[in-house]
Amino acid sequence: MKGLITKSTGSWYQVLDLETRQVFEARIRGKFKLIKTRLTNPLAVGDFVEFQLEKDDIAWITKIEPRKNYLIRKSVNLSKEAHIIASNLDLACIIFTLQSPETSLGFLDRFLACCEAYNIPVLILFNKIDLLNFEEVELVEELQTMYENLGYQTLQVSSAEKLNLDKLQEILKDKTCVFFGHSGAGKSTLANALQPDLKLKTNEISETHNKGKHTTTFAQMHFWHFGGAVIDTPGVREFAMIDVEKEEIQHYFPEIFEKGRECKFHNCKHINEPKCAVLEALETGGILESRYITYLKLMEEAEEQNQM
Repeated sequence: MKGLITKSTGSWYQVLDLETRQVFEARIRGKFKLIKTRLTNPLAVGDFVEFQLEKDDIAWITKIEPRKNYLIRKSVNLSKEAHIIASNLDLACIIFTLQSPETSLGFLDRFLACCEAYNIPVLILFNKIDLLNFEEVELVEELQTMYENLGYQTLQVSSAEKLNLDKLQEILKDKTCVFFGHSGAGKSTLANALQPDLKLKTNEISETHNKGKHTTTFAQMHFWHFGGAVIDTPGVREFAMIDVEKEEIQHYFPEIFEKGRECKFHNCKHINEPKCAVLEALETGGILESRYITYLKLMEEAEEQNQM
C-alpha cells in the first residue's frame, strides 16, 4: 500500500492511504538509513512510503520512497544529529517578522542557504505588517527589494487585516509548502486566516521576552480547500546547517558564487585572498554585509563540524 506521512510525533506517525484517502496510525518496521547524518527522525512529514496493515488497523511502514528534497537542521544541543523538518516540498515559506518576535537577517539567510543546498524554492513572507509604523514598513520594503534583487520571491502579509491573502493563495495553490519561522511569528495564525476551518492552535507573544511560545509541538500536513497542502512546523529559535563542506557554502549564496567567478584564484574562499572580486564587491556595496557575515559564520561552523 502506498501512503503519505502527514503527521510525526516522534515514535508514531499518521499515514494517508493515497488510494482510499483513509488515515492510519503508523509505526516504523526496520531501519531507514537515507543520509549519512544521524537523524532524530528517520521519517518526516511529506515522505512517501509503503505500508501494510495489521490487526486494529495499525499501519507498519516498510519502505520510504526517495525524497526529491528535504529541509533539515541541526538538532538542538546535539551537534552530530539532525532533524528533518519536512520533505518533498514545492515551496518553503519563511515567516519573517520585524517585531513580535524579531527575526534576524542571519536567521533568514541561514534558511535561504539551506533551501539553496536542497533545491527548494523559497517565498519570504513579511508577516504582521499591521503592527509596524511608517518607518518600519519602509524598512520591510527595502528588505523586499534587497532579496528580490537576489532572486527571491517576497510578499507582505497580515492575518489580522487579511493583507495579500488572496495573492498568497494563488502562490500556494496546488503546491506542498512548509511554513517555517520563530515561535510566535504567526505560522498557525496565517494558516487559519487562509483557511479558517483548520482551527490550528495559536498563542500570544510573551510580553516579558517578546518571544513566542511553542504552540505547534510537532510537524503536521494540512490540506488546503483551494488545492495543495501546508506543513505547519514547531517554531525554532536557532537554525544551523549540517553536512556541508566549507568549499560548498559559497554555492548557497547565489550573489557570492556569481561574483566569485571573477576572482583571480579559482579556489578563492573570499576571506582574505588577493584580487578577490567578492571582497571588492563587499567594499562597494555589491555584496550585502549582512549576507557576507552569515557566509563567514557558516564557513566557521562547517570547519568546526568537520573537525569533530
